[in-house]
Order: sequence, then structure tokens, then C-alpha cells
Amino acid sequence: MDIFSHVKVATVSAAIFLLAACSSYPEEGTGGVAEQYAGSDFSPVMPDEPLGPEHGLRFDWKLAKLQLDSLIREGASWCFPAAVLQAQEKQNRIARELEGGLWIDAANDIIIQRKKLNDLELRLDYVRSQASCAPPMQGDDFNNLMQVVQQIYDLLNVDNQFAVDSTEINPKYMGHLAEAANILKRHTSIRLSVTGHADITGSSEHNDKLALGRAQQVKRYLSIFGLNPKRIDTYSLGDELPLYEGNTDGVRLTNRRVSIEVLADEANSAAMEAL
Repeated sequence: MDIFSHVKVATVSAAIFLLAACSSYPEEGTGGVAEQYAGSDFSPVMPDEPLGPEHGLRFDWKLAKLQLDSLIREGASWCFPAAVLQAQEKQNRIARELEGGLWIDAANDIIIQRKKLNDLELRLDYVRSQASCAPPMQGDDFNNLMQVVQQIYDLLNVDNQFAVDSTEINPKYMGHLAEAANILKRHTSIRLSVTGHADITGSSEHNDKLALGRAQQVKRYLSIFGLNPKRIDTYSLGDELPLYEGNTDGVRLTNRRVSIEVLADEANSAAMEAL
């Protein structure tokens, strides 16, 4: 599949409708592009350059940002704070990929981001039809919860997790699982969604089974470390939606992974129990 096929129409629209100046790099040591989401000046259009697929990708990034901003205004940050936090992280990641010219990586992440935002929109619509979204907690309590979500997310979404063609977990990643389990046992409102992935080596059927096995292995060890398995859902994407495109050793290593979403939603509204 042509990685830019899904943005061909948006390519021309980007030049017509979204005219803005390019962001400039900060001084060395002050942080990268789009590190702070709220203050990001990342531009969806690159002035004075020929139109190309990158313009369509930047336009798609802008559409995703507008969708996320709209969901936040509708109360998503109160009903689903963990999902919003991770969506903001993904927006920042895509901005950095586009700024660095990593078009294929950005295209993959945009596909993932739009799917997650559409899912979030459906969940938010359901909750709002049952009850209003109100702040689940105030001040330090809410901020502390988000810090825990971020800590767990960073622990579990790292490179170098699995051996080649195996569900065997890297010993260092095993340590991350143990640390995350200890944190999660103290924060019972948080759940995990674990999705397994494989590199492009092997058939699609084999990779789908391998990826699911990796997700289930992560669930198994989190349970061994004391986390209730009912708090963990497992899925498989096989070799679809790799984190990076390519067939080098480093790319394959990174794509042998699980991606983990940290969910702190059901504690925030009684209506969420029905989801």
C-alpha cells in the first residue's frame, strides 16, 4: 500500500486552507520541537516549497490536533484524562517526526492517532449521553494521578522488549514490568491495554500469533508480579502498523514490541462502567 495514498486529497487542501509560518528550532538545550503541546507553533504548511506528500501529512496532523482540541473542550480531559494525556504525547511525537522529515514514521503514527481519537470520540459521546463529564478530583489528587499514568506509560513503552521470533522478554524489560506492577497495585483505578506487534519477518498468520503471544506474556508476568489479570486486556496487530518502516536489524528490534495504553477512565464517572 502507498503510505501517502490516504493523504492525497489533503495535500492540495493544505496549501489552500492552512497558511502559517514554519516553526523555528529552540536554542540548544531548551527542548525539541513541540515538546510542550499547548505552546507548539508547529505549522501544517511549509511556505515557499513545492507541494509534496509531506504537506498532506502535515495537514492530517493539523486535523488530528483540531479533533483532539475539540474533544478536550467537550470534557474528554475530565472523563478520560489518561487517554487525552497519551494522545497529546502522540501529537508531539508526530510533530517531531514531520519536522525531521520522517514521513513514513509520521504516516504510521497519524493512522494510529486518528483511530484512537475516533475511539475516544465514541466513548465520550456515550458517557455524555449518560451523565455529564465533571472533574473526577481536584488539584493535587488529579495531578498525581496523571503523573502516575505518565510514569507507567514511560516504563512500559520502551525499545528492546523481545528476542527474535519469540515471546521471550528481555530481562531489562522484565524489570520494567515488575516496577510498573508495584505502582499499579497501589493505584487500583488504572487498567492496561496491551497490544502485541511483530516485525515483518515471517507470514502474516505467524506474526499475528506471535504478537498476541507477546501481549499475553506481558500480561502473564504482570500477573506474576501481583497485578490482577482482570485489569489487563490483550490484543494483536501482527506486523501491521510498525513503529518504524524498514528491514534493518535496529528497525526489526524496535518493531518486536508491545504497545501499552494506560487507562485511568472508569474511576472518573459511574457511566463508564457500562462501556
